[in-house]
Order: sequence, then C-alpha cells, then structure tokens
Amino acid sequence: MGWLTKILKGSIHKISEGQYHGKYEHDTIFEGPSNSVDEWSDFEKEELDRAIALSIAEEDDKGKKVIDNESQLDEDEQLAKALQESLNVESPPASPPPRPPQYDSGSFLSPYPFYYPSGFRICAGCNSEIGHGRYLNCMGAVWHPECFCCHACNQPISDYEFSMSDNRPFHKSCYKDLHHPKCDVCKNFIPTNAAGLIEYRAHPFWHQKYCPSHENDGTPRCCSCERMEPVDARYLILDDGRKLCLECLDSSIMDTHECQPLYLEIQEFYEGLIMKVEQQIPLLLVERQALNEAMEGEKNGHHHMPETRGLCLSEEQTVSTILKRPRIGGYRIIDMFTEPYRLVRRCEVTAILILYGLPRLLTGSILAHEMMHAWLRLKGYPNLSPDVEEGICQVLAHMWLDSEIIAGSSSSTMAPSSSSSSSASTSSASSGSSKKGKRSDFEKKLGEFFKHQIESDTSVAYGDGFREGNKAVLKYGLRRTLDHIRLTGSFP
Repeated sequence: MGWLTKILKGSIHKISEGQYHGKYEHDTIFEGPSNSVDEWSDFEKEELDRAIALSIAEEDDKGKKVIDNESQLDEDEQLAKALQESLNVESPPASPPPRPPQYDSGSFLSPYPFYYPSGFRICAGCNSEIGHGRYLNCMGAVWHPECFCCHACNQPISDYEFSMSDNRPFHKSCYKDLHHPKCDVCKNFIPTNAAGLIEYRAHPFWHQKYCPSHENDGTPRCCSCERMEPVDARYLILDDGRKLCLECLDSSIMDTHECQPLYLEIQEFYEGLIMKVEQQIPLLLVERQALNEAMEGEKNGHHHMPETRGLCLSEEQTVSTILKRPRIGGYRIIDMFTEPYRLVRRCEVTAILILYGLPRLLTGSILAHEMMHAWLRLKGYPNLSPDVEEGICQVLAHMWLDSEIIAGSSSSTMAPSSSSSSSASTSSASSGSSKKGKRSDFEKKLGEFFKHQIESDTSVAYGDGFREGNKAVLKYGLRRTLDHIRLTGSFP
C-alpha cells in the first residue's frame, strides 16, 4: 500500500503568539494534518475509492480472487473505514509549554501586555527586529532577552523578579546594593525592624549611619569626634581607656611641652580682644585620673559636662602632669612619662589643666574656655551663676574656633558664621594662621563639629548659657556684655 504515504502528508502551519505578559516565551508551533476528507478534490476522492475497490477485488496471476471469504471482506472494509476516520480527526491540541519565569517590577512599575503584529516586533534595547525568537514584553516595550539589562551592572536580567527606579530596571540585588542603606560601622545592610521598616541611627553632624544595636553592643566612639569605630578601621587606645580615631590623632596634643605654643596663641587671642591675662598661669596636660582627682580637690567651679576635659584651679595641690609624648605601639599607648607638679597659690588661679590626647582645635577651645574662667576670677568678677559663667566661657571658646577656621581657610573671603560673635575675634586670628598654616579638610570639618557641639549642647549651664551669652554679644558686643555681667551678674 505505497499510496498511504502520499495520502497522509497533509499541510503544516506555524502559529505565533503575539503577546507577552512579562515572561520568557517561545513562539508556539503546531505540526500535523489540518485538512479533512471533505475538503479533498473529487480526483482524490475517486482515487481513494478505486484503491479500496482494487484492494478488495484484486486477483492473483491465475485469476483467483484474493478475497474468497466473507471474513476477509469484513476485515478490509473495517480497514478502509478506520482509514477514513483517521483522516477526519481534528488535530489534537498541543500541550502548553512549561511555565516560564515571571518578572515582578517591585513597588515601582508592573509589566503589562503589549501587542505587536507577527514579524514587526522591534527590540527597545538594540532597535532591531525580534522576528520569531524569544522576547520579553515589559515596561511598555518588547526586548530581546539579552537586551533587557540591569542599569547598574549592565548584565541581562533573567531573575523571576526585577526592581525599577527612575523607570530603569535593576536586578533586585543590584537595587539593594544601590538603595538599601548599609551600616557605616559593621558594613552590613541595616536590618528592618518588627514593622518591616528600615530603622537606623545617624550622627547629627557626621551623618554616620549605623544599626541601632551598636548603641548597646559596646562599639567604641572616638573621644574627640564621637564617630563610632568601623570594622575596617582601628582606633588608638589611650592608657585611660579612651579611643581616638586616626584622623583626630593626626593633630592631637600629647604632652605639656607640646601644648605651650598653643597656649601662647590663646593668650594672643585674648590680647587681641583687649582681655590680656597678666599673671603667668601654669598650663598642664594630664591624664583622666589626674583631672578627676584635681576636680575633687577644687572647691569652686562648675562641672556639668558628661566628661570633664579641662579645669581652672584655684587651690594649692599636687598634680601629675605628662612630661613628654607617650610612645605608641600596636594601636596602644605603651609608655606614659609623668611627673608630679606642685601648684602654689600666687593669685586667684593656680593652674589650668587640660585632658591630653585631644586634637589641637578641641584642646584650644577647651583652653580658651578655661582661660575665660581665669580672666573672670583675676578681674574680680563676683561669683556668677553656672549658666552665666559657663555660658560666657563657651562664647569665648566658640569665638576662638571661628577665628581658627577663618585663619586656616585658603579663601580670604570666607564669611564668618552668622550664629557666632567671631567678628570680634578676627583681628587675633592671623597669628594662629602663620604658625599652623592651612588646615586640612578634615581639621576644618573637625572645627565645625566642635562649634556644632557648643551650639547644640542641651545642658542648662553650657547649652542655654551659651545661647543667651552669644545672643547678648551679637547684639551689644563683648565689652558691653562683660560690663553688664560685672554689674548685674546676668546677661543683658
């Protein structure tokens, strides 16, 4: 029955799907006969009838019939019937392809169906025709799979989901790297809280972001700039347990002798304000323990800071001072060289003590503050309330910082801060500039931070006192403000 091959050939049709719902998808191809016997030509029908008749009535070479009994006839008729039924059967539906991965654009944009006539799909990535291959339909356009790329890493996006930002696609991991905040301390992604929100802490000046857990897990802070120690950096450990970052260490003052040039600058600063301190007051750099012991032996003074970093003494006592710069080894102070110093009362002030190991600008602002305490006592000012005395001393510290920042700036036109009374101290700034030269960018930033600390202090004596005193100096000037304090014991 060689004719059977010809009859069963039929026609082949390719049917292409023209839509895409944010998925990878192949054009679907159906293969199989799609013509029924009813649609055949009369010639083909006659040829089929003749073939069937011949198969039934065929004789052998001797003239004998091949079909010589009724059972064989029934068998051939059943075969012919089955053949016709097989030609009338509809093409079976093709099984659907396995479900491909689906993209999710996150909270920004969801893909939607987009229709193109077959053969007219233009890739939004390369602007060439897609044809009948795989394609994506998302973001209002169609793409070759290799052209739909992450805006961050420029690699194709083949994940189940993707994220959108500014109408640009990203891998979810790349989007997280770019937009999910990382802790500046542990360098990990900041975790979400119980409500599923990203919660973190940030320093008000340095804007250092960190996980809330670091406030209670013993992560150290620099004793100068207050920044937390990150995992990829090391802080210097001072002998009293304080930690100092390497940036602050660059300009730190470590011993009494090293601090004397700065002391002379502060004295010149006061002279420029017509507030010269006539008496020779010893200046000593000391350790924390020596400072605390001296504070306990002092009858006068106001100490409301979280940690006392300077003292103006009026009593006779013996103080252990740092003789020379300590040695540093392996991020630690390994040798401290101290000696006892006997304070003798020759005037109302016996000495000024400053905590060692602090940067020059912080040491200078503390020294300017304590110098004002000394000046008030030596000029016979009455016992003042803490907010007035500490407030005016903070004003002088703030003024000195302003003068140093202006002097250390490379621009002579840099405007002074409107929130300070620096105009009164500008005349005394040139001496510090000539001795220290141009400030580094970090040191200038550090000076702004120390000013910020004074301005944002929340304590009654140091914070509120500074703001009231600074307001008075800006309005009436320093000299009139001091005269009013001498007469009334309060700010004008």
